[in-house]
This record gives sequence, C-alpha cells and structure tokens, in this order.
Amino acid sequence: MELWHGSTQIVREPRFELSRPRNDYGPGFYCTPYVELAKEWACPREKDGIANHYELDTEGLRVLDLEDGTHSVLEWLAILVNNRVVNASVPIAQAAIEYLIENFLIDLSPYDVVRGYRADDSYFSFVRSFVSNGLSVGQLETVMRLGNLGTQVVLKSREAFERIRFVGYETASWETYHRRRIERDRAARKAFFEESRRGIVQGLYMNTILSEGLKQDDVRV
Repeated sequence: MELWHGSTQIVREPRFELSRPRNDYGPGFYCTPYVELAKEWACPREKDGIANHYELDTEGLRVLDLEDGTHSVLEWLAILVNNRVVNASVPIAQAAIEYLIENFLIDLSPYDVVRGYRADDSYFSFVRSFVSNGLSVGQLETVMRLGNLGTQVVLKSREAFERIRFVGYETASWETYHRRRIERDRAARKAFFEESRRGIVQGLYMNTILSEGLKQDDVRV
C-alpha cells in the first residue's frame, strides 16, 4: 500500500510510542493514499510542509476498511465520538453519543490498520447536526460523500509500524496547499448547507434510532 503523511518535517521512521490518543481512530500513525491530500494536511500554518512517502507491506496484517461497503456510517460515527470530543449542546446529542458508543462501536484492538473517513472541522459540523437530530442517516452519508474530505489510513499496531518503509518526500507550498485546504473545507460546508436546507422529513433520524432502540442489524441502518 502506498501512503503519504503530511507534516511540517521529514518523518523517516514513524514511532509507535509517539502516537497521540485523542485522534479520530485513537492512537496511531495517520496517513492517506493521496499525495495532494497529504500536502494539504502538511500546511496548516504559514509555512511550507512535507508530504512523506511510504510503502506499507500489508500481507498478514489485519485491516479494517470502513469504506468497503459493509459498514454503516454509524459505525464510523461511533468510533469518532468515542475518541474525539464532540460538543453536545442539546440533551438528545449527549444521549445519541452514548447510544452510538454502546451499540455501534467497533473494537479496533484486533486490527493493525484502519482505513476510513477523516474528520476535520467540516465533518464535526455534520456530526453535531446528526446527533442533535438535524440530519438523517441518508443526509449524513450524502454530505460526507459530496464534501470530498478524503480518506485516511491509520497504523494501529507495533507490527504495522514495523512494516512501513520510508520512500522519500515531496515539499508542499503553503501558498498553494493551504488555499486548497480552505477550498475543500468550503466545498464541504456548502454541500452540508444545501443538503440540510432541503428539509427532508422522511429518513432515519437520531430520535427514531433512540426511541426504537435500533441496532446495527436493523435493515434501516
């Protein structure tokens, strides 16, 4: 698997012990299959960045692919709210977060590598709206797809860290890629606004999931 990691520095040897716990999928080394996306991640401030290039030998590794069509968006959401702080400003939102974690959370401990959506400020807007009953499951899936915010691949185990090999790096111009990052975020927010403005009353909303006690095996999910 070819991977890229956006950073302000060259990272020749990712280290398992330096993983920070409060990320989308918990501790791990966060990469993407897309060099352009890595360059955007590398330029959060007024400074040129580095897109580090790697090859990962996945043979024998246990890989969880949340984008393979067999997992619901609620499973991704449960992982996210279990690892990141989401502002639950209304009572239903806190109840929703607790319910998602209890009923839809996937145990990531058996996996070496996880592939799935990435969460940034735009995605958190989507998440907050959904858990507050402002978006249906279908709308949430739509805005995430239309937002085009990209995919991340996370190395979760020591074995995965031992299988990654540094290939090289490319520089990322702050003037170019910071602008592209802003444009991507703006497009995602526009998709969110247009989808939420549609005011769809049909569909599966959080209040129904809670009131009917829906589980992962429900066909509506």
